[in-house]
Amino acid sequence: MAIGMETPRAAQVRDKWGWFLALGILLLIFGLLAFFNLFAATVASVFYIGVLMLIGGAAQFIHAFQVKGWSEAIFWGLSGLLYTIAGLLAFWNPALTAAVFTIVMAAALLVAGAFRLWVGFRMRPMRGAGWVIFGGIVTMLAGIVIALGWPVNSLWMLGLFLAIDLTMQGWALIAVAFAARG
Repeated sequence: MAIGMETPRAAQVRDKWGWFLALGILLLIFGLLAFFNLFAATVASVFYIGVLMLIGGAAQFIHAFQVKGWSEAIFWGLSGLLYTIAGLLAFWNPALTAAVFTIVMAAALLVAGAFRLWVGFRMRPMRGAGWVIFGGIVTMLAGIVIALGWPVNSLWMLGLFLAIDLTMQGWALIAVAFAARG
């Protein structure tokens, strides 16, 4: 593509740059609000996951009546029941649910970090392998810090992740809007 030529997608973004800016500002405000009350943001995260689990549980339970054969129907029905119970637990005891999600997140970060370290060491002596190793170390350290602070940090950790995500998405959309405005 020649310099100065614009793709159809870029033209669409340029034409709607105001919407990107508005959404970016809204997400940035939500992110800042979440930073000011990490506990409320954690509860909102738990409720959001709870709703998704309730919907997933209901779908699996309905699916259980659609499959042929008792073994599959029982499996899907029990799976749907467990999802529904977990979703209800999120509403019944959000603090316990946040603690469970937080320790699972710590374990996932430890495993992901270890995997990145392994990949990074296998990549050596390629350029950039050091960054992969560094990323793996940082990810593992995050998992260790979260696990060492558990269960106390579970009252605010999910809210912190939500606040960071909302803030970063907001800034990214604001940057896209100003770049597209040209």
